Amino acid sequence: MRELISMLTSTDTHPIIQFIKYGIAGGFATTVHMFIFFLMAWKICPALTAKDPFVRLFQKLKIEIPPSDIDDKKRSNHMMFNNFVAFMFSNFVAYIINILWVFESGKHTWYVELGMFYAVSGISMFIGTALGGALVRWARIATTYAFIANIVTSVMINYVCRKFFIFNG
Repeated sequence: MRELISMLTSTDTHPIIQFIKYGIAGGFATTVHMFIFFLMAWKICPALTAKDPFVRLFQKLKIEIPPSDIDDKKRSNHMMFNNFVAFMFSNFVAYIINILWVFESGKHTWYVELGMFYAVSGISMFIGTALGGALVRWARIATTYAFIANIVTSVMINYVCRKFFIFNG
């Protein structure tokens, strides 16, 4: 048990344990991202339709979320803007968790490390957001499903770049 606790609290651990920790940290950052994204899509920059799974989920919970009556092009633009704002917050949360719990910081100065972290995340977010925006605009899929495609794309790119280029593995 003591060995397990040591593995979970150390940044110097087996790659499989590190990936599990990365997944947990990513799950927390994703929760922050989703909270901000869907709050904005609901209250600030509308991007949800009546058929969106997020809207339907809250209807089942007896919480009324009025859907947006906007065309797919505008919804796509709102989806991408909301994703960018959510990214700025969730990526900082991800950085803090990664340097404290997952990876060993110190390969670069903190400001270079943070800049690289945002650059890599920004590239993966751009690719994922473009994919999500395209899926909304041209395939007309629900915002929630486009958001999931964005997350999957970002996770794959981020882990490899963070592990091998930004941090001390």
